[in-house]
Amino acid sequence: MVRTMGFPGRYEQGPGALKQLGRILSDMGQSRPLVLCDEFVSRHLWPEVGNALSEHGIEASSIVFPGECTRAAISSLCERSADYEPDTIIALGGGKTIDTAKGMAAQLNVPIVVCPTIASSDAPTSRLIVLYDEMHKVVGVEYLNMNPSAVVVDTEVIVRAPARFFAAGIGDAISKKFEAQQCQSAGGNNSFGTPALNTALLLTEAVFTTLMTYGYSAYQAVCRQEVNDDVERVVEGTVLISGVGFESGGLSLAHALVRGLTAIPAITSMLHGELVAFGTLVQMSVEERPDSEILEVAQLLSDVNLPVTLYGLGQMSPFTSEELDIVVQATLGAVYAKNMAPALTAERLIRGLARADELGQRFERFN
Repeated sequence: MVRTMGFPGRYEQGPGALKQLGRILSDMGQSRPLVLCDEFVSRHLWPEVGNALSEHGIEASSIVFPGECTRAAISSLCERSADYEPDTIIALGGGKTIDTAKGMAAQLNVPIVVCPTIASSDAPTSRLIVLYDEMHKVVGVEYLNMNPSAVVVDTEVIVRAPARFFAAGIGDAISKKFEAQQCQSAGGNNSFGTPALNTALLLTEAVFTTLMTYGYSAYQAVCRQEVNDDVERVVEGTVLISGVGFESGGLSLAHALVRGLTAIPAITSMLHGELVAFGTLVQMSVEERPDSEILEVAQLLSDVNLPVTLYGLGQMSPFTSEELDIVVQATLGAVYAKNMAPALTAERLIRGLARADELGQRFERFN
């Protein structure tokens, strides 16, 4: 069978990378970009980016992200964009801004350039568009036809954001090794609908090694708002390598569980990477990995202030039987849940949730 990998057309990372945006658009032959950014970014960063574009003779316009990535929001923004006749959409912001901009680019049939202001997930490099409802519940996933034309990661901007977002990027990426392995074992496909090439699995292994080696020191640097080599390594791991790795390697339980957890109102305010961090411990528990291996990962997660228990996710009391059934059924209904070998059952998932939560509690007592 033919096996597929996807990559962004160009990836640029480093301090001051956003100053190169005009050059990148010129290289692409694009001259009428429309920038989507949230209200905070519009006030604090867009003027700087707009000036950098002007220096290359590109006069861009911007519109404000409404706050949630819904189908209705994407359609409304596309209607508003008609007056600008954009030939490119630029996403300037976090994960939901990026997904909304991807949705706009797909509807308008124009390229997208992604400029993340936080390193909270690996969404920037991928085709995936995660859609929510107005209650912040995940309702579906759609796709760009092609990966973003360019991804520009300014690490000076990344370290100015709250460290919680940087940690969430670690939480989102730490799962990819385990998920790609399970997807392959279960005979599952990646997001291109094919089995993974070995390169994709190698990338997810590289992400895991990078995070376990440099994750904590990089997080400490971000807490000081300092860019150093460890920060650059981890950002490359959480944004580029993890993004290519998961999209071309496949996902499994850790991401399927996000669908289940976000069905519980007390948990919906958590960041995607915080949910995946705990989901990684659940997947490792379902796989019946040794306690020592799970606790080693939990150590890193705890070191960077990621949740390792349901309580840490905002669930102040144990799940009721009704809540547990909601989580289980929503998780099993997610497409990625089938990428487990042996096949995931409600009983195995319930045991995995309990074991991961117990190990997290034990870890907290020990530390």
